Amino acid sequence: MKHKLHLVYLFITMATVAIVSCSDQPSKQTEESTETKQPGVKELNINYAGDSITMNGFVAYDTSLDTKRPAILIIPEWWGLNDYPKMRARELARLGYIAMAMDMYGNGLTTDSPSTAGKLATPFYANPQKAKARIDAALVALKSFMQTDTGKIAAIGYCFGGAMVLNAARLGEDFKGVVSFHGSLIGTPANKDLLKAKILVCHGADDPFVPQKEVDQFKKQMDSIKADYTFKAYPGAVHAFTNPQATEVGKKWNIPIAYNAAADSASWNDMKSFFDSIFK
Repeated sequence: MKHKLHLVYLFITMATVAIVSCSDQPSKQTEESTETKQPGVKELNINYAGDSITMNGFVAYDTSLDTKRPAILIIPEWWGLNDYPKMRARELARLGYIAMAMDMYGNGLTTDSPSTAGKLATPFYANPQKAKARIDAALVALKSFMQTDTGKIAAIGYCFGGAMVLNAARLGEDFKGVVSFHGSLIGTPANKDLLKAKILVCHGADDPFVPQKEVDQFKKQMDSIKADYTFKAYPGAVHAFTNPQATEVGKKWNIPIAYNAAADSASWNDMKSFFDSIFK
């Protein structure tokens, strides 16, 4: 417990001092707007109930497919449900999945303030069950779409979201697999009786916020329970390497985050191969 709290305090300190940034409708939800920006891809902004508050979500899928398809839940960076996870949902839809970028904070709350983002994210680091409750609510909404193959669901997450998908998997969430992109690695304990999902970690080899010591500890934990996991480290990549806005944000706040096109492409391809394997 002390180790968990130490991580939380460290995270807040980095946010405060360095100002870190990471960088068909179902019956119980309502459609706010529908917009098609790519041929064949339908986009829905939805509301759904969960954890005693109203949650927002962004769903995308290819309307040219008339069969059920695997579903991917996306947990955003600590900024909340902004344009970046929505972009990833569109990309996944074009790959043939139904994808939902979820609202971790509730009421569609987003921020561009690192200090506010740290305050919003901290309760979910401190209490992973709180995050799991929000994920459970999002899964209910995602599973209720007629396009969803409810037996084939995975989750991906970025930075904060990467940590959340790993925690959810370690808590026994019934995913086929999870993918963490530049997320922190240590959180809930590894438990062979709970972990069901296969794991892919996409890590920046030069990420100063997730040092080698944490990488080694994560691998030791996973190995101790014989978890089915793959760890990919991309040379030259630092924190937030998949987000095209990361370099601009890093320069603005003078922090070591940056976009890395090669690592972004490689990790996305690794994710696609991972999904091909778990959704056979």
